[in-house]
Amino acid sequence: MASSIARSILTRRLHVSARRNALSKFTMPAMSPTMTEGGIASWKKKEGETFSAGDVILEIETDKATIDVEAQDEGVMAKIIAQDGAKNIPIGATIAIVAEEGDDLSGADKLASEAASETPAPKEEKAPEPPKPEPTPKSSEPAPKAETKPDIPKGDRIFASPIAKKIALERGIPLAKVKGSGPEGRIIREDVEKYQPSATAGAAAPTTSFPSPTAPLPDYVDTPITNMRRTIGTRLTQSKQEIPHYYLTLDINMDKVLKLREVFNKTLGEKDKAAKLSVNDFVLKGVACALADVPEANSAWMGEVIRQYKKADISVAVATPTGLITPIIKDVGAKGLASISSEGKTLAKKARDGKLQPQEYQGGTFTVSNLGMFGISHFTAIINPPQSCILAVGATQATLVPAPEEERGFKVANIMKVTLSADHRTVDGAVGARWLSAFKGYLENPLTFML
Repeated sequence: MASSIARSILTRRLHVSARRNALSKFTMPAMSPTMTEGGIASWKKKEGETFSAGDVILEIETDKATIDVEAQDEGVMAKIIAQDGAKNIPIGATIAIVAEEGDDLSGADKLASEAASETPAPKEEKAPEPPKPEPTPKSSEPAPKAETKPDIPKGDRIFASPIAKKIALERGIPLAKVKGSGPEGRIIREDVEKYQPSATAGAAAPTTSFPSPTAPLPDYVDTPITNMRRTIGTRLTQSKQEIPHYYLTLDINMDKVLKLREVFNKTLGEKDKAAKLSVNDFVLKGVACALADVPEANSAWMGEVIRQYKKADISVAVATPTGLITPIIKDVGAKGLASISSEGKTLAKKARDGKLQPQEYQGGTFTVSNLGMFGISHFTAIINPPQSCILAVGATQATLVPAPEEERGFKVANIMKVTLSADHRTVDGAVGARWLSAFKGYLENPLTFML
């Protein structure tokens, strides 16, 4: 029973009104408890098409991901009100009219007009109006007419839905050559999937063309801001402005971690090559163990109280085509390295595909951001509120270090530089230092993970 209830919540299926109504309003669903508005990435059913229970009706663009919305019952898409690309649609606003198969659809337009008058229209981003001139004394001369600005040529900008951009990027399709079928020529998913390069393009000899002096090429391309990117910008700005960050940096000898990882991967490689461990898996386990030793770092500023968590639910920063998202590996301290690795890979793939469910990225008690795989040796990260800490992990690099026991007096060690960003309201500097020291101890002696 519990699993069926959970499944119904996770799928977030839209409810189609009762059978006795010939025409029903199809409203914007709340895909998470904190969601107040959303956007239409693309409709999967066109007007007049039928659908069955479980069919994907449309893709909703939230502030974190693009989520499929399924139908709970069968029916017909009578009228689409909010078209592909519509943004900032309030929760509960009518976005379409549906009916049962065989019903009279003639009243769909009237019901759509009534719904549009009942709910606020989606917000449109407009340029700020120029300031009005101050009134001047009246004169006999007629006032000059206000000049109107010419419309910006549409060719200078490429409008495409987030999923269309993602598919185009993966397939190497130039969006400038794709003809959009969405509102005002917006490129949608179907346009990219149906795109076929010109048959003569590959056979034709390369030619050099020069832009006409009267039609210069644009110097830039404007990309519309998605709900996800807008939310990221708002939260990061708020974090930097309101949270008193401080930073602690430490060098960690990773020689033992790399040797232990090599031993584990040789064993796992014989069974499943995809199950191989990464350095980040050891980092996450070390973070959880250090949080158990210094629980003050596993906390959140809640305004009137400081909340200290008993489990390490670690948010892992993942870069996606539409922005950064932090899926959560729950209770890392109670899991082994293989489980951490497997769960991390699954969540990262879902994040890049835009298929994360709200409960998979909302919450978390501590965040890890690892740019080491890009060769970045050192950076500082912005805290993810209401969490108190985020750990920035750099690349592991061969470094000369003092070694009095060696004949030469030095040796080569694999050093990883990490930086802890902490909220000074909840985590004092001494607490942050104790946590980093505990973290360093676990990574420099990884066999303690097994104890």
